[in-house]
Amino acid sequence: QVQLVESGGGLVQAGASLRLSCIASGRPFNVYTMGWLRQTPGQEREFVAAISWNGGNTNYADSVRGRFTISRNNAENKVFLQMGNLKPEDTAVYYCAFGPEFRGVPSNVDLYNAWGQGTQVTVSS
Repeated sequence: QVQLVESGGGLVQAGASLRLSCIASGRPFNVYTMGWLRQTPGQEREFVAAISWNGGNTNYADSVRGRFTISRNNAENKVFLQMGNLKPEDTAVYYCAFGPEFRGVPSNVDLYNAWGQGTQVTVSS
């Protein structure tokens, strides 16, 4: 059974850093684009970042580009999101998800599936 488990969220002050982790199981991990998406109550899920199956390509939402870095370790079936200079508007539940198999790094949320349970990130002023 496909499973994604996110961790690393927390409550931090603006300007702080957090490193989110996600471990996957139930699928051949190193053939899929992986993505990080986030959701605020009352809003639809928003694309944050994606990384191609072998880590060769990445994509970021304009709102996080330059502050966040996505990476993956295929040997451990893990994907990470290093978040720096956090801002209050980054507050959301962050999810990792499987993207397309052997494709690019799309920003279309509809192309991601097998969502994890999410980890809460709260950034105070």
